[in-house]
Amino acid sequence: MTFLRLGTIAFGGPAAHIAMMEDEFVRRRRWVSHADFLDMLGASSLIPGPSSTEMAIHIGHQRGGWKGLIVGGVSFILPAMLIVMACAWAYAAFGALPRIQHVLYGIKPVVIAIVLQALWRLARVAVKGRFLAAVALLATIAALIGGNVLAILLIAGLGTMLLAWSNPRFTFANVAPLLTVKWWLAPTAAMAGAVPIGLGGLFIVFLKFGAVIFGSGYVLLAFLQADLVNRLHWLTQAQLLDAVAVGQVTPGPVFTTATFIGYLLGGIPGALVATLGIFLPGFILVAASRPLIPRIRDSKIAGAFLDGVNVGAVGLMIAVTWQLGRAAIVDSLTAGIAAVSALLLIYLQINSVWLIFVGGPIGLIAKQWLGG
Repeated sequence: MTFLRLGTIAFGGPAAHIAMMEDEFVRRRRWVSHADFLDMLGASSLIPGPSSTEMAIHIGHQRGGWKGLIVGGVSFILPAMLIVMACAWAYAAFGALPRIQHVLYGIKPVVIAIVLQALWRLARVAVKGRFLAAVALLATIAALIGGNVLAILLIAGLGTMLLAWSNPRFTFANVAPLLTVKWWLAPTAAMAGAVPIGLGGLFIVFLKFGAVIFGSGYVLLAFLQADLVNRLHWLTQAQLLDAVAVGQVTPGPVFTTATFIGYLLGGIPGALVATLGIFLPGFILVAASRPLIPRIRDSKIAGAFLDGVNVGAVGLMIAVTWQLGRAAIVDSLTAGIAAVSALLLIYLQINSVWLIFVGGPIGLIAKQWLGG
């Protein structure tokens, strides 16, 4: 019941979710000690998947063993999944109407600002020096020219891990040759036509996402752009932006964007399959990593790998923000909405949900009543 309630009211992204869990389970209920909570948070950061959902799974296991692991995670995900599924139904039924398109016209630049805010926060933590800044820059370039998203993250992580593992004079020049291998570029070349959609294929695609995405949930956007828009042609750029917008106005994990996309591609079965695929690895990885938490916490090599993956994720987010921004910012009004939203989010830390609720009416007024 506690996680069902949190999953229903948990607006604000992973950082806000984790703060709510700390207040609920450490301070109020005293189910978890502060030290154990920090250990779980560190372990969640070192495995792929949505960190706030993995914290729910960790806490569930701490409180109720294997049954608690399942109940905690499912109860946190379920409310968001149902809410997003309802939004997906409404979008599929009414999204083509002019008024809905006008509202989305005003919301999409706000979404770009929200991604920019997440990028700003992640970059300030992740880019700890010149070497990591160079890795982030190369990851951005590789993503923009069509690099394989998973390869970018792996090479960024392994390169940084090698730096930590080898002698102190190991420099970026030693890692740079790795960035030129041909398999970096080949897997994401655009295909001539759309690949047929089946529930099995949908499950595998989202299972892959859940198994390999480190860092912010916004890194998911890079994978969605590379696979579902560029490679498989299952989504348009506009549909991806709309899916992100729905993920922002609903509570719970950002990864429930998969529920929305699954519904668009396969109805209710598609929504359920995509949701199961993207969250299943988190349950498995938390269960596998719990005995290793003390070792993970003290491992410099694991920390270095995560540093590299994080700056690789920064590069991916820069690239996908540029690509999505070109679709969302189409005139001076949308540019102004994006700029003002970014300033309010970064400097005044206004809740992003309020900006989305304001952006929609602005788009409606501009398009319908002012003839924008």
